[in-house]
Amino acid sequence: MNLTWGSIEGAIELGLLYALMALGVYITFRILDFPDLTVDGSFTTGGAIAAVMISNDFSPWLACLAAMAGGMVAGACTGLLHTKGKINGLLSGILMMIALYSINMRILGAPNKSIMGMDNPFSGEHVMIIIIVVVLVFKIMLDLFMKTDIGLALRATGDNKRMIRSFGANTDVTTIVGVSLSNGLVALSGAFIAQQSGFADITMGIGMIVIGLASVIIGEAILGARTVFWATLAAVVGSIIYRIVVAIALQVEWFDTSDLKLITAVIVIIALVFPTMQRSMKQKSLARKRTEELMGSSSQQAKGGM
Repeated sequence: MNLTWGSIEGAIELGLLYALMALGVYITFRILDFPDLTVDGSFTTGGAIAAVMISNDFSPWLACLAAMAGGMVAGACTGLLHTKGKINGLLSGILMMIALYSINMRILGAPNKSIMGMDNPFSGEHVMIIIIVVVLVFKIMLDLFMKTDIGLALRATGDNKRMIRSFGANTDVTTIVGVSLSNGLVALSGAFIAQQSGFADITMGIGMIVIGLASVIIGEAILGARTVFWATLAAVVGSIIYRIVVAIALQVEWFDTSDLKLITAVIVIIALVFPTMQRSMKQKSLARKRTEELMGSSSQQAKGGM
């Protein structure tokens, strides 16, 4: 292993950039309980829009806003397919992901587009500070949004649709808003990644949903998800830890860069299985203690009766 501070710093930087995508996945999978696979397509959409606009001399920040808007439109389409078209949520995401492949190719005009050497927020100094500020701003904005009436309705929709309908809320609208907001954050992450790497590629979004899930699950295993504040913080921290773990794993001699998806799958499996094993061990330990207590009390009663 030849792990340096530079590689750890690079992993933290990547983790922060992908944290926005993890926040988007958190909205659909944890708050809405909606299995949205649009993520793999909308991530590329964000990168493609940003790359094309920057290459045409638009402001990088304006390109990021346009990328976020594009992702929100994609998410809204998925929400409409599910709520108005009555198509299964998983299938709605898959259909939109497939459609976005062709749309993204149209936007890019080629399989990839380079923006190397062009000015962007990640080409100057103080890159880490800029990234931290951007991620914190969006995290805080999401926390505040979840405390609004529509944010509370969004959370209630994921918990119990029938209950929130009985209070007169339109669950179709909240679902569309949630999926749209989620994919907007995902697309924004894609725009930042395209600027940081210097290019946008038609395949850059493949497997993003698994990475987002890994980040959310790892973060929740470490920090928990007691409140929205802690849950969103967990998604950000989980994204950083995931990237550090990947950086460490890639330093192992018998791992190649092509094994990244395998490493991701293994991390997700461990993150899912470990909490379950912990709960199972706690339950067994409690059952053993109760058995011992019952045996102890029964033996005392037997002695008292003699």
